Amino acid sequence: MRFATLDGRLVLTRDALALDVPGGEAVNASLGRFDELLKWAVGADWSSAVPFTVEQLGPPVPQPRQVFAVALNYRPHAAEAGYQAPDDPLLFTKFPSCITGPITAVTLPQGKPDWEIEVVAVIGAGGSSIPASRAWDAVAGLTLGQDLSERDLQMRGKPPQFSLAKSFPGFGPTGPYLVTPDEFADRDDIGFECFLGDERVQHGRTSEMIFPVAELVARISAVCPLLPGDLIFTGTPAGVGNRRNPPRYLQPGETLISKAEGIGEIRQTFR
Repeated sequence: MRFATLDGRLVLTRDALALDVPGGEAVNASLGRFDELLKWAVGADWSSAVPFTVEQLGPPVPQPRQVFAVALNYRPHAAEAGYQAPDDPLLFTKFPSCITGPITAVTLPQGKPDWEIEVVAVIGAGGSSIPASRAWDAVAGLTLGQDLSERDLQMRGKPPQFSLAKSFPGFGPTGPYLVTPDEFADRDDIGFECFLGDERVQHGRTSEMIFPVAELVARISAVCPLLPGDLIFTGTPAGVGNRRNPPRYLQPGETLISKAEGIGEIRQTFR
């Protein structure tokens, strides 16, 4: 099943139709009762559904309470950054105010703004100390995101300012849909790629992650209770701008298009 937000309300989507979820104005609460929501969706009456376009959609979770992100979770990206692959997940956060929808215009800050395509896990019921064997039960679905990053601010401090540099307005575009795990042929092997203009700058498959979704859920929930609507940006593959030779950064007038199998496309235009 595919969910989205339309005018801030959680909706069930099918083709180009959107059906309001009962209580969908409270997105996080709806995700907290996700098993009940899925049962409703199976027999939903589509007679009141309305047409929509992707441009009308907001972020699948407009106001997540916690946004986790994972650094160096693909070996080629760790290598291009000059690091050994980590033995444990390297976690930071994107502040929730940066989260936006799938089709956006982003005002670039001064410095060296960069791209990082990521598949994002959306937490449903959540919980604490969730074992990896039951981790997918806590996940409502997957969406697509960009972990946009301003590298000057990120690397200015010692240690680096990861979270702040990745949380400028519009630096967390997500969407277009929250797709339930059963929709994928293999929920742990999803292909994704992003383009600047006609150039493909990144591509990968989630099966290449060092720490897959289930392990991330287990590791994070062992420390922080995972709440309905929380997001986990699961990491980016090789191809980011600051590790190119010469480095390349986002420029006004450029458009970044990101795609993921079974999820769809998000598009950011920079100004």
